[in-house]
Amino acid sequence: MTQTPTAPPGTDEALPPGASRLIALLVGSAFVVILNETIMSVALPSLMVDFGITAATAQWITTAFLLTMAVIIPITGYLISRFPLRLLFTVAMVSFSVGTLVAAVAPTFGLLVLGRVIQASGTAVMMPLLITTVLNLVPASRRGRMMGTISIVISVAPAIGPTVSGLVLANLTWRWMFWIVLPIALLALALGRLWVRDVTPVTGGRVDVVSVVLSAIGFAGLIYGLSSIGESATGDTLVAPWIPVLVGVVALAVFVRRQLQLRDRALLDLRAFASRTFSVAVLLVVAAMMALFGTLILLPIMLQDVLGLTTLETGLVLLPGGATMGLMAPLVGRAFDRVGPRPLVPPGALLASVALWLMSTFGATTATGTVVAVHVLLSVGIALMFTPLLTSALGSLPQHLYSHGSAIVSTVQQVAGAAGTALFITVMTRGAAAATEAGAGAARATELGVQDALVWGGVVSSVAVVLSLLVRGGGAAETPTAATTAGPTEVDAPAEGTAEAAEAARR
Repeated sequence: MTQTPTAPPGTDEALPPGASRLIALLVGSAFVVILNETIMSVALPSLMVDFGITAATAQWITTAFLLTMAVIIPITGYLISRFPLRLLFTVAMVSFSVGTLVAAVAPTFGLLVLGRVIQASGTAVMMPLLITTVLNLVPASRRGRMMGTISIVISVAPAIGPTVSGLVLANLTWRWMFWIVLPIALLALALGRLWVRDVTPVTGGRVDVVSVVLSAIGFAGLIYGLSSIGESATGDTLVAPWIPVLVGVVALAVFVRRQLQLRDRALLDLRAFASRTFSVAVLLVVAAMMALFGTLILLPIMLQDVLGLTTLETGLVLLPGGATMGLMAPLVGRAFDRVGPRPLVPPGALLASVALWLMSTFGATTATGTVVAVHVLLSVGIALMFTPLLTSALGSLPQHLYSHGSAIVSTVQQVAGAAGTALFITVMTRGAAAATEAGAGAARATELGVQDALVWGGVVSSVAVVLSLLVRGGGAAETPTAATTAGPTEVDAPAEGTAEAAEAARR
């Protein structure tokens, strides 16, 4: 089993040979596949015209992608611990490439959705695979910088998806969003066959089929129900949202109980939550993802329906915020390595909260420059939160929980994104409906609905500010790796005979 070495405080350890190239490839591949999560959001009107479908049907292009991610991500902890890295990377990129090709040539909407499902099957594996690889290869003293790069994938790729979509649709058809991505995916696959090596620990064990079924029903039901809440506000949904939400909650409750009983044989080892650092960080990631995805859905609506901007102009207005997150991520990572999470996370939570409260005042007379400035402020706040939270959360776990911790974080991000979207869209829709009944015009009703939703975003962000005060810990250079220090007070001690147990005994 690979051990992350521990250097004396204040030293900066070198990466293993070939690690930088491998991580760069995984980061680039993950960025491309995660970008596709939101890239189709601006293309829905074009799909409705080309296939002669309603908005509710067109929404399945995104919903099917999210549902597939929700089903597969929870089992990636098992997959990463069971199968070699090179094999998983190959399967993920082949699936993504095949799905991209199917979507590009799809003659019917049904085949387009099938292509998106195949795409999502590969996408779901990539983020946990990337995070687990970094945790196994990168010394603690350099993890902040590497996780800063990973946060570009997590936060910036979804954020610039609508921008990329707007730029493509301004000149080409929606099919080109797949044709442009396909050669990049094939190049990543070819380089992966040359460069990717099996650097993550592989253990034996059989999968618990009951856990897989419970996980699929639970997470799919929860995300589908949350995603359809907004549609239900307009009466445009196949089933009442509370039904899949209830089914999902019940299935997840049974799933959690079973994982705790299975312990070392768990599909998703929930003992990671025994770490206080991990638990607090996950709660803050939930708040940050709700804010990010909520604003990603609301700001385009405000810009187009209230301020009258085109899809291309909307994408360009949102671009500076996404670029800011991308530029800040490695800087925040370096700062984390020096000072730890505490000096970064609370200020970030406060900036994000201030930005959301300011957004709740946006209206028809708001200048475009003001929207850009406040969106950049939100991006700065989220950038200050993401990298420290991810690094401290996953770094607090022993090595045998790395793959499960990364799977938990990736799953939580999907659920939080769906919950944030559901909350913001539902409040906006109901607020707009109430304003319409009171005699407001369409643009004014939308304006009031968006303002109501962003007030709730401000409330969620205020809770995050309070939670951020619970963050603790110093920089990585001051803190030995969790793989060598974790004990029964935070996570269960490793079994005797393992490398972790020997190291713990030595210390």
